[in-house]
Amino acid sequence: MALVRVVLAGGTGALGRTCLAALRDADHDVVALVRSSGGADLATGLGVASVRGDVLDPDSLVAALEGADAVVNLATGLPVGPAARRRGAWRVHDRLRTAGVAHVVQAARRAGVRRVVQDSVSTLYAAAGERWLTEQSPIEITASTEPAAVGESEVLAHADSSHTGVVLRLGTVLGDDPRTQSWLRAAARGRRVGVGRPEDWLHVLHSEDVGTAVVAALHAPTGVFNVGAEPVRRDDVLAALAQAAGAGRAGYAGAAARWWMGPRVDAAARSLRVGSDHFAAQTGWRPRHPVFDRAWFDVVRTGRQLHDAPR
Repeated sequence: MALVRVVLAGGTGALGRTCLAALRDADHDVVALVRSSGGADLATGLGVASVRGDVLDPDSLVAALEGADAVVNLATGLPVGPAARRRGAWRVHDRLRTAGVAHVVQAARRAGVRRVVQDSVSTLYAAAGERWLTEQSPIEITASTEPAAVGESEVLAHADSSHTGVVLRLGTVLGDDPRTQSWLRAAARGRRVGVGRPEDWLHVLHSEDVGTAVVAALHAPTGVFNVGAEPVRRDDVLAALAQAAGAGRAGYAGAAARWWMGPRVDAAARSLRVGSDHFAAQTGWRPRHPVFDRAWFDVVRTGRQLHDAPR
């Protein structure tokens, strides 16, 4: 595969760092898009160059993307833990998924960048019970999933005979990830973190495999691709989470708790038996962690993090 100059938005976040490392290991010329001098310092510490720009400021993006072959957008504002239930907590996240993606696509056009890669979520799919889900399976648009769907449409509209738009519908990321850390802390305190039914399927992805998927996306054709490990039963993940947190069992939230969590929890409760064969066939990508097990939580599990965190 030819070497590519890549600008990565969201590169200093938890998932972005795995992508920076994977792109660098593949010998691509990767530059982190940063909004501040602090972000530039982080990029330097990670061993990569940086360029100033903001996905919510379209004018700043054009200059940042000049000379790039591809832009990868992982910019997100996903709130985790109790913060996710505050009023307006999702506003920034939703804006990044809609206006932010549109700005990236528009700037790519103006700067002559031919490839746009955008992360998305497999929770867009309608619940399917035991049935396998492919990229052709129906999606279910709700207030919580609409921003991701809008972002996908923006990227696919970028595609034509000389431009490529790639959407990666990632499984629920587990590992070195703020949301995983939040779940582990909650389970350690005896809180019920499960939603949905124990027998339902989860589409999951180890945090380390996000980076290799992004590298593979640099030679994928235009389209939407599922990215994840083998689907796993929800109860198996909850049992492993409880064990990693040192808890007896991670329980499931009841109706009252789910109401308190808000409508965003509905998509997370869907049974999603999602396959990633299409992405593998098109790019040769295979996850380094193809089957979920408790060791996925080892990257964040320490007694101090879980039990001594402020309450």
